[in-house]
Amino acid sequence: MRTARTIEIVRTECGLAQRQLADRVTGLGRPMSNTMLSRIERAQRCCDADDLVAIADALRFSPFALLQGPAAP
Repeated sequence: MRTARTIEIVRTECGLAQRQLADRVTGLGRPMSNTMLSRIERAQRCCDADDLVAIADALRFSPFALLQGPAAP
């Protein structure tokens, strides 16, 4: 759940819509629709390692940082 929320936070901070991020991920060779991304962000779909790495790459963010979750205040 933490990773799902972190993906949404980082995507929003980057100023990307779900469709834009899904298009970036697809452009990197990992087909993803905005519906798939939405389900990942809502923790309704499993985010496997390949998805996580592709999403992180598309966000120019570390996969490990996505797994750790948002930084504590």
